[in-house]
Amino acid sequence: METEEVKYRKIIHVDMDAFYASVEQMDNPLLKGKPLAVGGSEVRGVVSAASYEARKFGVRSAMSGYMAKKLCPELIFVRPRFDRYKEISKKIRKIFLDYTDLVEPLSLDEAYLDVTENKKGIPSATLIAQEIRKRIFEEVGLTASAGISINKFVAKIASDYNKPNGQKTVNPDEVEPFLEALDVKKFYGVGKVTAERMYQLGIFTGADLKSKSFEYLEQHFGNSGKSFYNLARGISYSQVKPNRTLKSVGAERTFNVNLSSEIFMEERLENIANELERRLQKSKIAGKTITLKIKYSDFTLQTRSKTLPYFISDKSLIQETAKELLYQEKLKESVRLLGISLHNLNTEAKKAVVVQLKFDF
Repeated sequence: METEEVKYRKIIHVDMDAFYASVEQMDNPLLKGKPLAVGGSEVRGVVSAASYEARKFGVRSAMSGYMAKKLCPELIFVRPRFDRYKEISKKIRKIFLDYTDLVEPLSLDEAYLDVTENKKGIPSATLIAQEIRKRIFEEVGLTASAGISINKFVAKIASDYNKPNGQKTVNPDEVEPFLEALDVKKFYGVGKVTAERMYQLGIFTGADLKSKSFEYLEQHFGNSGKSFYNLARGISYSQVKPNRTLKSVGAERTFNVNLSSEIFMEERLENIANELERRLQKSKIAGKTITLKIKYSDFTLQTRSKTLPYFISDKSLIQETAKELLYQEKLKESVRLLGISLHNLNTEAKKAVVVQLKFDF
């Protein structure tokens, strides 16, 4: 017997509410209800996550600790505990898998679920999302928000609609009106620069974007024009992919005091290479391209890369290559952060040989 082709998928985007900060508040009751920033400090570093109490003052992720403290003098800084966040994330993912195997994690705190056909036989994706959020709260102790719609694009936008601890369903016949009312900066692929260009062209909402022809959008936005044309109509064919391929593995450090000498940086690179090797071995991953990330005291970023003819995961070769990249050209300013990442991984190839090189000293 032939099954009828599914016209619309049922996609849920689950997004944990202020995940890192909420975990810290859950584990330490003294932090509950207080403005909290995970990562950085008022002197150095960058905010990784902010509690909702801190967000009321304008504190946001990726903001410098100095600026965050300026906006919110009562802000409390705590160091991130990624092992703890991973532990909680695994518990949440187990709940997802009770409903469907089609789970695509985007990070520790958000994921897409395709529940068109689900293990519970529940016909309503809205009810599934409610049940999942209830279980996360009861079994983990944290709140989550969700967006439900016919594709990943609309579901992700919808999950932000009733945050925190809420959800929104955009039914098939509601998709286009929903998108028409949105500011174009909410659309996937429309960053700050693109949004400004759209505003200059008189494109402020999804309705404005939808009114433009394919040729017009292609003329002004090149290859992205086709994507914008489809998204304005709620058309997105991206599937929920359970096994997303890892593109890179890295480690970085922000220093308490800016470094101006490469000699002092070499020691820091050794520590970073040790951490990167640990992560690579834990995941059984190797790569060919080493990238050195340099953040200067004026917050400008620079990257330098080198691709080797073989896969590596050994800290000695990673460190030596990073050192070579450090001396590739003169530093522009004193340095506040160094990072090393490995790209071109063997996860992208069916067969790969890991080369472990040892040096005689």
